[in-house]
Amino acid sequence: MPPRRRSALLARLVVDEPGRPQVILGELRRLIVDGAVPPSTVIPLREVAELFGVSHIPVREALKTLMGEGLVIHQPSGGYIVAQLTADELREMYVVRQTLETASLAAATLNATDADRAELLEVNALLEQAIRDDDPAAYHRRSRQFHVALTRPSRMFRLLHMLESTWNVTEPVQSMVHICRADRVRLHTDHALMLEAFLSRDVDRLVLLAERHHRRLETVIATLPTDTGPLAPTEDISRAIAGQ
Repeated sequence: MPPRRRSALLARLVVDEPGRPQVILGELRRLIVDGAVPPSTVIPLREVAELFGVSHIPVREALKTLMGEGLVIHQPSGGYIVAQLTADELREMYVVRQTLETASLAAATLNATDADRAELLEVNALLEQAIRDDDPAAYHRRSRQFHVALTRPSRMFRLLHMLESTWNVTEPVQSMVHICRADRVRLHTDHALMLEAFLSRDVDRLVLLAERHHRRLETVIATLPTDTGPLAPTEDISRAIAGQ
């Protein structure tokens, strides 16, 4: 019998503080949210427990928490695996993200301090650098940071917590990594206009631009691979958003 292959997830786990349940939960969540392990990756309970030097119980509890967050699913025959969103579920999460983000924009724009505006400018510069470098992974990370910097000044902490959770659910898909460069450029054009409206405190324009940005996102994510396959050819989507 050939030797059993080591799980890619196990190879990426960082065990700085063995035995602490919150460390186990945080490290598993980090790997999933960072896109370090793709959807459908098996999470071997026994091996994770051995790596952290604990019984199965704290690992199982961590996995149950991640199930509640929508990041992990349990299959009776396959154990715990990183969740794979269907096309409809991915759409739903983007709709929820849009709704929550829009609800925060007025307060964020009006409450923003000079430090908040400086942070948004800095993140936008990093987004532009990712575009110049044609670095999809960096653009994906910076895009989330941009939206976080855009909404955090609202100080609507319960809403922001829910928004963070919806981002986490979609992160294993790594949306911006899988779309073409032209689509990332178009999305970043939206970011630049949203930044301008935010800095000028034009709430109405910012909301309209954010809605247009999310419509473009919904169109682009229709090209992403899911368990049911892409919803439309990429070239058709590119023509569609170019005409918006």
